[in-house]
Amino acid sequence: MATTKRKYLYEVDLMRCIFIFGVLANHTTSTFTAAAASNSWAYNFLVSTHLILHFTRMGFMFVTGLVLFLVYYYKPEINYWVFWKKRYKGSGIPYVFWMGFFLIMTAVFTGSTITFSSWLSELGLGLLHGNYFYLYYILVTMQLYLIFPIMVWIYRKTEGHHGLLLVISGILQLVFLYFVKYQLPHLDTSNWPYWIRNYGINVFAYQFYFMAGAYVAIHYQAFTNWLQTHRKKIYAITALLALGTLVLYQYNVQVLHLNRHYANLIHQPYLMFYASFMILTIIALSQQYARRRQLPKWQPFTKAVDLSSKLSFGVYLTQTASLSLLAGLLELIKNNVSSWELIILLPFGYLIALGGAWLISFFCYKVPPFGVLVGRPQKINFRKKVRNYDQVNS
Repeated sequence: MATTKRKYLYEVDLMRCIFIFGVLANHTTSTFTAAAASNSWAYNFLVSTHLILHFTRMGFMFVTGLVLFLVYYYKPEINYWVFWKKRYKGSGIPYVFWMGFFLIMTAVFTGSTITFSSWLSELGLGLLHGNYFYLYYILVTMQLYLIFPIMVWIYRKTEGHHGLLLVISGILQLVFLYFVKYQLPHLDTSNWPYWIRNYGINVFAYQFYFMAGAYVAIHYQAFTNWLQTHRKKIYAITALLALGTLVLYQYNVQVLHLNRHYANLIHQPYLMFYASFMILTIIALSQQYARRRQLPKWQPFTKAVDLSSKLSFGVYLTQTASLSLLAGLLELIKNNVSSWELIILLPFGYLIALGGAWLISFFCYKVPPFGVLVGRPQKINFRKKVRNYDQVNS
């Protein structure tokens, strides 16, 4: 197996930005939907177009698998104890801190009574279930770290048959999605284990995207050649599938008579194809960016991407703060604006949600020791600081 060091893939930086910023767009539209009257034009518009944003979560899962395999797959030996220590520390500290912090802030702003005992109990449940403050992704990722050695073993044992492996993974994903959409709503799941009943926090609910990320990492050059050859066709198919999400929503509501939750559910067979083509499109666009990023006229955008990529994990972690601010602002004005005015305000609301989370993440990234809270711990050289102080004051 080749052990040549892989070059840095700048396209991954833009992919991170697009997917995480897309997640914020998804959650922003949900916040606006909650503020709209259920019989209003704005509400109907937002719920009927919401599925078009349901590729971002899958894209983030894909990038996670891609990056892990880019970093580790071609290493002749992987020390998994070191891997787990590094990864669980990097994800676990922010996970625990932000879960606990947002629980306290929720109690403060809602006027709820909270004691250390009740906070600790709620924190334990939140960490176990991952169902608070959009932090489910961290729990899913930590499950991925646990099974990562198995994924590496499977891919190494099936050299020469990776295409077949990905097809099998895709079929399993489709079967799961069909079951979730058409069978699960009719079953009594009250006695099922939480981890199975609430499949959205289960790593196996996203296995195809992790496996696809791994496949692309292993066969990156061949995949890139294929993608650049067919990218225009992929763009066209992606656009058609995006329009198809509008039809899918109407089908879910008018034909299947599903409520809003199930009509806009992210786990649907059609959305697997749509998300897959969106991922291909975003990879192709990101590769075009990587080829142009050093051109003089691209420098402002390149610098923004480089920095935002470093902040992307922090943006995801801290989004609850800015989304809560947005929800509060909408609560103040929702009775004084019309439907079309609410829609016009949507881009500004997105800037509040994204900008707020970005600024919090930027602060943590720049100011020690808060970098550890956004997955970017700073190395503090106390000896150097003392030396500089002595030099200045000598």
